[in-house]
Amino acid sequence: MLGVVVVAGLCAVPPAAQAEQVRPGGRSVDFTGGWQFALVNTNGDDAPQPGEHDPAWRDTRLPHDWSIGLDPVEGPHTGAGTGFLPGGLGWYRKAFTLPSRLAGKKLSIEFDGVYMDSDVYLNGVLLGRHPYGYTGFAYDLDARTDGTPNVLAVKVRNQVPSSRWYSGSGIYRDVRLVMTEPAHVTRHGVQVTTPELATTIKSGFATLRVATTAVSETATQAEIVSTVRDPRGRIVGRATTRAALAAAPSTTSTDIRIAGPALWSVDRPDLYTVDSEIRVHGRVVDTVSTRTGIRYFAFDPDNGFSLNGVETKLKGVNLHHDLGALGSAVSSDAVVRQLRIMKSMGVNAVRTSHNPPSPQFIRACEELGILLQVEAFDTWRSPKVKYDYGRFFDANSSADLREMVHAAKNSPSVVMWSIGNEIPDSSSAAGPPIARRLIDDVRSVDTTRPIVMGSDRYRRVPAIGSPQDQILRMLDGLGLNYNNASSIDELHTRYPDKFFFEAESSSSTSTRGYYQDPDQLNTGENHTPGRRNTSSYDNNLETWTYSGEYGLKKDRDRKWFAGQFLWTGIDYIGEPTPYNVFPVKSSFFGAVDTAGFQKDFYHLFRSQWSSEPMVHLLPMDWTGHRPGEPVSVWAYSNADTVELYLNGKSLGERRFDEKTTVSGSKYLETTEATGDDKNVVTGPYPGSYTSPNGSAGKLHLTWSVPFQPGWLVAVAKRGGVEVARDEVRTAGEPHAIRLTPDRRVTKADDRSLAFVTAEVVDRAGVVVPDADDLISFQVRGGGLAGLDNGRQESAENYQASSRTAFNGKALAIVRSGQTSPVITVTARAPGLRTATTLIAAIGGRPGPVRDTADPAPVPAPAPAADASYSGAADTIPAAMLDGDASTYWSNYYLKRATGLLPAVSRAHATDWVSLPVPEGGPAGSVQASFRTDASHALPASIAVSYWNGRTFVPVRDAKVEWPDGQPASITFTPVRSDRIRLDLTSSAPGTAQGFLAVSEATVGR
Repeated sequence: MLGVVVVAGLCAVPPAAQAEQVRPGGRSVDFTGGWQFALVNTNGDDAPQPGEHDPAWRDTRLPHDWSIGLDPVEGPHTGAGTGFLPGGLGWYRKAFTLPSRLAGKKLSIEFDGVYMDSDVYLNGVLLGRHPYGYTGFAYDLDARTDGTPNVLAVKVRNQVPSSRWYSGSGIYRDVRLVMTEPAHVTRHGVQVTTPELATTIKSGFATLRVATTAVSETATQAEIVSTVRDPRGRIVGRATTRAALAAAPSTTSTDIRIAGPALWSVDRPDLYTVDSEIRVHGRVVDTVSTRTGIRYFAFDPDNGFSLNGVETKLKGVNLHHDLGALGSAVSSDAVVRQLRIMKSMGVNAVRTSHNPPSPQFIRACEELGILLQVEAFDTWRSPKVKYDYGRFFDANSSADLREMVHAAKNSPSVVMWSIGNEIPDSSSAAGPPIARRLIDDVRSVDTTRPIVMGSDRYRRVPAIGSPQDQILRMLDGLGLNYNNASSIDELHTRYPDKFFFEAESSSSTSTRGYYQDPDQLNTGENHTPGRRNTSSYDNNLETWTYSGEYGLKKDRDRKWFAGQFLWTGIDYIGEPTPYNVFPVKSSFFGAVDTAGFQKDFYHLFRSQWSSEPMVHLLPMDWTGHRPGEPVSVWAYSNADTVELYLNGKSLGERRFDEKTTVSGSKYLETTEATGDDKNVVTGPYPGSYTSPNGSAGKLHLTWSVPFQPGWLVAVAKRGGVEVARDEVRTAGEPHAIRLTPDRRVTKADDRSLAFVTAEVVDRAGVVVPDADDLISFQVRGGGLAGLDNGRQESAENYQASSRTAFNGKALAIVRSGQTSPVITVTARAPGLRTATTLIAAIGGRPGPVRDTADPAPVPAPAPAADASYSGAADTIPAAMLDGDASTYWSNYYLKRATGLLPAVSRAHATDWVSLPVPEGGPAGSVQASFRTDASHALPASIAVSYWNGRTFVPVRDAKVEWPDGQPASITFTPVRSDRIRLDLTSSAPGTAQGFLAVSEATVGR
């Protein structure tokens, strides 16, 4: 779209001194530096570009996400689904000059991604609009080459909600200036395929078919030379073809035989490079390098997925595109870190939910050996949220889908294209025609990979002729979202020519280091402010979800099932299911939290997906228990036997049985009823998931251990020989901060990142599992790119310079500078020993060393009412203090039934509430009004303690009186404290009648 617009300040050119002088050094120039940014508003209202001298302009380097630097807030333009982080409207501008030698060249600007709804201008002329935030785009530039500054301006508008999760806002992917001769390869103009590789490899060779699309502004004869280099950079093939080039693009293909090719695989991701040259009259006028891999794969409806002829389960995860504290601003270092963590879990595949990924992400998957399902859309025509892509779908989806395929068509990682996720239109009459168009769009670019979609609308076999039936018959395969075992068996029977896999599996939620009700298969949520967590025993499930163990077993037992993509590999910002309240702003689904710290869920999947011997104990906290309290201890392991020791004394061995699937695969599992599938009504284990071989069991081993402080050690054995061990220790008082960088050397390029873990430890170096100290970070020789701690409930700014530890840990993301050979990271917290770590930075240039400030700690808030557990959002501790007898704190919860599990409502044996002491103390009494009804009963007993600055200590001479019809009166020897705690024991634990409720409570002298 071209046109001249009149916008205030749009044509203003900053002084020439501010313009970047472009120095061509190849086909393209990195265009991420030298930008300015102005955030006009956070509500998304349209607005003109600020004037040239407006103080809103700030120097900015791309990639950039303006939303991640804002404070999470409640308001009309934010919500839990997008992490309470605002969007808005922002303007970017960049002034640059071009040398005269570029006159007559073909110039274009390429954006890898702008979120979203962008308008791009050059010198006041609108180049075009691009609504979709996840696809790349390019515009030709009619730029000045006489030394006069050019101004590129980009308007970006993110009206929240534009997505169901956190999207980020701005030019969040790379930008480059492309300079070619009039005769050149077009954008995405090289396509490399390996026809008949499954056959030719048996004869020891591969055929690389290189299709090159090129143009010339004036008709000319050209040679196209294609050169293939192997993973070591050696030339292993070359071919030359002739082409008549004109203004209209034309494609020329050639076949190159590669002898003894190294096949790309998840274990050996060998990559080849194809250099495509355009030669006119013997002169090279353009060169494009394309990276690819030689591999073949198949999805077989009866035998599942195979790679290079080897049957391979897809051990996959879903990943959204945010990078935790960095937001959506893409960083190769952050992407590689995330994927390496996933790979260490045993992951071999990723689904890019629910949008096309960045080039950096694709590149990292190629290098690490990770398979990809690349997905196009979360919505078609019918929107899911007010401002999403549905507004633009009809006009733009074909172009965006083709762009997605072009951008990744040469990647050996990509094995599937997905045309959508959980699409409402797929159930309507409009769905099949849209699906047909999208499928044709994909195949117009690539015919070598299957086309699928992810759907939650096939939990029953669709009626013949229904929209779902029509669409499935068009697709090559289908990704199922949260189907139970019987439903996938029924689909396999009805559609024997289609392959199936789980596009989203499990969705069990958890918080790192939080444990609740291990004896229950499903449990309620804690709604106490500051304690809004979910259990790490794989037992917090929504109505549509199921446990990780169930999903692993279901997948394992079916050879024809291609595999699964866990929802999700890593927590992401937004969609904080099961909570919808400020400041809970990130998801609970991940096996790893947003900081990259492993949860227990990570180790469950590692035990099933990795062959490296391992064992993992949970709970990871062997500190926060009372002496003698029975603790349910689990062990995840891929060894057949685990022996548990407490302070050197054996607590006995537990053993998995070795079993065999009906297709002949060996696996380890206990043999016992599991109670995890109420739909199973026959066989030896009614109510439990039962394998086709007739067996049932668990993927973990269990002990009940009376707590004693000390060392708890798990020793895993194979054939009686130790192969792995894990231990947890009781922590003492917090003493120091320990810093551990993920690398000791980085590049001094002002963009490379190091990830520094901060841990609060006791004098023996044991991480204090409940430490929440406020840690301030200072960086010399670089800068802070972001801070995180993995906590889902947090209003802290990701780009502040201090962060509280969460369950003993925090993360500092450190960006290198350009001038200092050493980056020094220092972490401080009141009362703790300071820590410092050094990272070498190589390749910099001399100059002043950058130093970030070390801020003063933020004072802790005054104590308020608190509770160990609140069963609902409207029965939180504050209800005890509001003076309204009709409101109350309660630990009552009702967890709704899921597709596999019944509803549950079981009173805890104990819970506690704490109350603030009025200023001027001391405290010597408590008046508490308890509520009784069909669900709530009076406590069987009450114990009283006070906060001594570090822990709760029992009071002396506590007496409890229950006057008829009056509040309970509790007296004790007066203490000086700011908090009094009541530990309440249920009179009917484990029942639906033993819950506790307090409507009013006050502390007196």
